[in-house]
Amino acid sequence: MIELRNVRRRFGRADVLHGISLTIAEGSFTSLLGPSGCGKSTTLRIMAGLDRPSAGQVLMGGRDVSELTPAERNVAMVFQSYALYPHLTVRQNIALPLAMRHMTRLERLPLLSGLMPSARRKRADIARRVEDVARMLGITDLLERKPGQLSGGQQQRAAVGRALVRDPALFLLDEPLSNLDAALRVQMREELTALHRRTGRSFVYVTHDQAEAMSMSDRVVVMMGGRIVQQGAPRTLYDEPASIEVARFIGSHRINLIEVRIENGRLVGPFAHLGVSGSGLPARAVLGLRPEHLRPARGGPVAARLEKAEYLGAETLLHLRLPDGARLRAVAPGSYVPPPEGDGVELEVAPGQAHLFESEGGQRLRVALQRAA
Repeated sequence: MIELRNVRRRFGRADVLHGISLTIAEGSFTSLLGPSGCGKSTTLRIMAGLDRPSAGQVLMGGRDVSELTPAERNVAMVFQSYALYPHLTVRQNIALPLAMRHMTRLERLPLLSGLMPSARRKRADIARRVEDVARMLGITDLLERKPGQLSGGQQQRAAVGRALVRDPALFLLDEPLSNLDAALRVQMREELTALHRRTGRSFVYVTHDQAEAMSMSDRVVVMMGGRIVQQGAPRTLYDEPASIEVARFIGSHRINLIEVRIENGRLVGPFAHLGVSGSGLPARAVLGLRPEHLRPARGGPVAARLEKAEYLGAETLLHLRLPDGARLRAVAPGSYVPPPEGDGVELEVAPGQAHLFESEGGQRLRVALQRAA
């Protein structure tokens, strides 16, 4: 287990991390998710020991490791660029961490190692471990190639192999799939989750791609502006975003955010079929509706006008305008036949799939939405 306690990081006068507190459970797959510049890679580097916190503590197994090197922490990191040595073969790249850890400087010298029984024994052990890892990752036939002779996906596997060969307590992955094409990214996501299951180790994965974070992780930590704004299971972040900024960031389709008034326990305007219950209801709020939860339905309570329909194969994205002028997006099945542009569309939304946020501050309102009587 690794834990960050009130970790801060400052570069000059600029604060990059503002008191990050985070616990990575043993055997979990945790993603640090957020836009570029939010501090997620800095957080990962502090976990790895490649950077030091300006304040706060890093603990592993309850022990303060804030000043220890990456080797002393027994963590392995896979970088976005893979950081493979171009002059070494895949076999040599994977073997290097074991050679550096278990062999003396003399034992690593090619001319002397053959004369030293200890060096021969260690090299044989390292060779067996490299073969085992290569077999696990399906790259046995690539061991004699150099990185320049590999595709992006093959380089990624080699980088993972170099991390895996050390049997680390913790895997840290900094956007390792960002250089791959879309189809290969999906394949490598599956391979990484399978690798996590096989090893049982803790994985911490940095990404700005919410689809990667949601599909691979059992826990997602959303970071913005050097702070953790929400953390939890992927479904919790999707179903119960803590704020407007989290709601905007999570979900394959950008959430609709509509200013609404609340009077006598119900919304005023196009969504008057939604009632609100709770203490201290505000007069104004922001209604959040995900496009996939707005469905065309004959006789539906929400009336809108179609401006454009985008056919996307499995689904059709509808661009709509409400009577008060607000724009809205809805998702229909790919089989849906939209009316002509300019015609009306009736929509249905379940109260349990709607969200209310503060007009100022954007925090989630702890209220219940239901169909108004």
